[in-house]
Amino acid sequence: MEIPPSLHQRVNAAGQGRLLRFWDELDEHDQRALQRDLEGIDFDRLQRLLNARAECRAGDGTAKNRADSAQAPTQLIRQPKSEADQEAWHAAAAIGRDLIAQGKVGVLLVAGGQGTRLGFDKPKGMFPVGPLSEKTLYQWFAEQLRCRGREAGRSIPYFVMTSEATHNETFDFFKQHEFFGLVKRDVFFFQQGVLPAITADSDDILLDQKHRISLSPDGHGGLLHSLSMHGLIEEMIRRGIEYLYYHQVDNPTAVVCDPAFIGWHAQQASEVSTKVVAKVSPEERMGVVCSVEGRTEIIEYSDLTPEQARQKDASGNFVFWAGNTAMHVFSVAFLDRLVEDDIDLPYHIAKKAVPFVDNSGNRITPDAPNATKFEQFIFDTLPLASKALVVEADRTAEFNPVKNRDGADSPATARAALIRNHRLWAEKSGATVKPGVTLEISPLLACDEDAAVKVITPGTVFDVDQIVE
Repeated sequence: MEIPPSLHQRVNAAGQGRLLRFWDELDEHDQRALQRDLEGIDFDRLQRLLNARAECRAGDGTAKNRADSAQAPTQLIRQPKSEADQEAWHAAAAIGRDLIAQGKVGVLLVAGGQGTRLGFDKPKGMFPVGPLSEKTLYQWFAEQLRCRGREAGRSIPYFVMTSEATHNETFDFFKQHEFFGLVKRDVFFFQQGVLPAITADSDDILLDQKHRISLSPDGHGGLLHSLSMHGLIEEMIRRGIEYLYYHQVDNPTAVVCDPAFIGWHAQQASEVSTKVVAKVSPEERMGVVCSVEGRTEIIEYSDLTPEQARQKDASGNFVFWAGNTAMHVFSVAFLDRLVEDDIDLPYHIAKKAVPFVDNSGNRITPDAPNATKFEQFIFDTLPLASKALVVEADRTAEFNPVKNRDGADSPATARAALIRNHRLWAEKSGATVKPGVTLEISPLLACDEDAAVKVITPGTVFDVDQIVE
């Protein structure tokens, strides 16, 4: 089999002819696999990757300079403290509920990660988090969305972005469980894009095998490209969806399709909004939301010096207090404009140890970083918005991600947070939960405190571990 001349020309023109050095050794099946990989590479985008790496090597200090000029976020809605604050939050929630009921809201789940750090060899969304039921993250979110849809009197579209590593298992898992009761035609699965790994000491793309290019996911910022490639922004517009609630797969306490968050976004005419929580310490490894020259943006913790992380304003408050939760609301018109204008978000660069095939055809597993990987982050849309809003969340209630096998941000801490939330919901409903009792309220029954108050009977006593459903 001969490689198509036009593809051969593009590969050589990009200076990547070495990718074809084993072509004649491959059987036709493997030749087709390599051809598919090559056809999937956007060589114009590749040049932008190389330019980004060159700028990084030049050490322009852009991130540090931004941090030096940063201030605490200004377009900010804080957690309610007064009665007037509570009324404003209730009004925002009413706006959000109305928009959901009108069919103007969709939800997007980012589910490209594996459970490797949890000692779990499947997509992270298949990890069990229900304190008693052991419902998986996927089921927990799907049932929340069903509950929200029941309140609104309609099905809410769910857009699930997977990766090559999680796509097939995720789709099969949803199919096996009949989409957890979601309306099948309203659930959209699509894969995020990939970017090639490049050698650290040259501009060459690495081969993972003789017939496969070394590729890795392009980060959650690749969402724009993936939505466009799969025609999903057009689908949202066709359905009349104007707002997109965004969340990631690792946080079971996220309030999926949160009416107050959506309402604040719409009321303030924001194009992109992000939820933040107060960092537990200046050193906590969280990206921070701040204002730089009048624009809202997120600076990664790795771009802050210890002195910058502890920086205080004139009132004695930490400048970098607002930790990014990866919960956002986007105006669909804003996403559409970014795609139409062919906006390419910045590339973030990481040096990694990446297995590769050497010139002799041997697969080498290096001990030290030998390659550059690239990612885009969705929060880099913030400074591109005509208006970006920051909304503070209750950290204890809403931000309890599952990232580590043990210790902080682990399954144990996430389950404890769910138990704590559900105990508080029951008590605010007028029920009593005896000390030491584990109470799990099904997300299908109540997706938040307001819903729980409506379904739990005042005076109920929970004196044994129980699932309320």
